[in-house]
Amino acid sequence: MERSTESRSRRPIGVDLFAGVGGLSLGFEQAGFDVVAAVEVDPIHAAAHKFNFPDCAVLARTVIGLTGAEIRLAAGIGNAEVDCVFGGPPCQGFSLIGHRALTDPRNRLVLEFVRIVSELDAKTFVFENVKGLTVGNARAVLDELIEAFEARGYRVEQPWKVLNAANFGTPQNRERLLLFGAKRGVALPKYPAPVTNRADGRRQIPGLPTGPTCEEAIRDLPDADLFPTLLDTDWVRPPYFEMPSPYAAELRCLSNNGWHFGHVRDWSPELLTSSARTKHSEISRRRFAETSPGDVEPISRFFKLPPNGLSNTLRAGTDGARGAFTSPRPIHFAHPRCITVREMARLHGFPDWFRFHATKWHGARQIGNAVPPPLARAVSGAVVEALGIRPSRTARTVPLGDPSLLYLEMGQAAALFGVDAPDGRRDRKSGAKKRKQADIEAQRTTARIAHG
Repeated sequence: MERSTESRSRRPIGVDLFAGVGGLSLGFEQAGFDVVAAVEVDPIHAAAHKFNFPDCAVLARTVIGLTGAEIRLAAGIGNAEVDCVFGGPPCQGFSLIGHRALTDPRNRLVLEFVRIVSELDAKTFVFENVKGLTVGNARAVLDELIEAFEARGYRVEQPWKVLNAANFGTPQNRERLLLFGAKRGVALPKYPAPVTNRADGRRQIPGLPTGPTCEEAIRDLPDADLFPTLLDTDWVRPPYFEMPSPYAAELRCLSNNGWHFGHVRDWSPELLTSSARTKHSEISRRRFAETSPGDVEPISRFFKLPPNGLSNTLRAGTDGARGAFTSPRPIHFAHPRCITVREMARLHGFPDWFRFHATKWHGARQIGNAVPPPLARAVSGAVVEALGIRPSRTARTVPLGDPSLLYLEMGQAAALFGVDAPDGRRDRKSGAKKRKQADIEAQRTTARIAHG
C-alpha cells in the first residue's frame, strides 16, 4: 500500500549516475532537486560537470565497486533521505539469444545501477536509455532489469514508455526510454504528458501548442564565422545578438522563468561561448549551400537543418577507445557550415550559461550523450509530484566553476581528480597556444581545489 505524502516545500535530494556533462542533472535541478553527487567515469566530462555544478560532489570514477556509503560521504549528506537516483548506464549485450542478458559482463553497469539505488535506499529512481532497448533481443535486458529492481524491493511503472524530446519543448527529434521506479510503499511517478506538438507537423496531438523550430532555437545567435578569434578559442564578446524567439529568450535567461526552479548562476550573458569555428573547404561550403534544408548532403552525409522543422537526433560520435569518430554536426540552415557546439546546445535545450569542453570534439560528444534538459525537467517534475513536494526557488546565486576546467586535456583532467585516464581514450589537440594556457589554468585549478 502506498504511503500518502502531504504536499510540503523542500528541495529533494538527487544523485546522478553516468552523469556525463549533466543533462539529467540540469533537468532535475530545474524541477526543484538539489543534485548532491554525480558519478562520471570520463574525467573530461566530469570536469565540465564540475564547472556547471560547482556545489555538486563529482566522482570521476566507474560505478563498479562504488558504494552508497562512499557517495553519501562525498556528498556530505550523512543519513539524509535520497529522493531519487537517476542515470543511463550503457547496455551492450544485445545479441545473446536465449541467454540471461544481464549476466553478460558488458551489461554489468546496469546491475551496478540497481545495486547503488538499493544501497542509497533511494525513494525513487529514473532509468534512461536508448529506444533500442525495447525491441528485439535487447528486450531481455529490459525485462531482467525490471526483475532485478523488483528483487530489491522496487516497483516499476508499467507499461514503460519511450518519450520524444520534441513533445517536451525541444526542437529535436530524440526518443529515449524512461523507466520510473519507487520503493514499495512510495507512490510511483506517472509519465508526464506531452506539452508541445512536434515542429515538423508529424503525430500531432490536438490542443497542444507547436514546439520551437530550428530557426527559433538558433537564429538570434551571431554567426561564428564572423569572428576570427573563434578559430583559436571557443568564446567571443559579439557586438550584438538578434531579437530572440520566446524559446531562445528562455535559454538566454532573459527572465526569471528561464531558471525554472534551478539555482541562478553568476554568468556573463554578453559572451558567446562554446562556439569554436570549423574550417570548411570552399568545395564543402558549396555542397552545403546547394543542399536543401531537411535533406542530407550526399558526400558528407550531414543533415541540413530545416528552419521551420526539427533537428535530427544529435549524436555523440565515439570516444578514443572506439575510434574517436567525430559527431556529425548538422549543417546550418542559413550558413554553409556545420553548426557550432553552442548551436547544438540550443537544439538540445541547454541554456546559454551552460558550457562545454572547449574543443568541438569533446563538446559535441557531451551534448550528444546528454538527455535534453527540457525532457529531463518534465520527467523529474513527475517525480517531484509523486513525492508530494512543492518545488521551491532559492535566492542564492551560484558562481560557475573555473573556466580552465573546460580546457583540460584527458591527462590533465584525470590528474585533477586523482584518477587514471580511461584506457584507449586520447586527446584531440586544440592548438599549442591554447594547450599552454590550459596547462597554466589547470595547475591553478588543481591547487585551488586541493586547498579547498
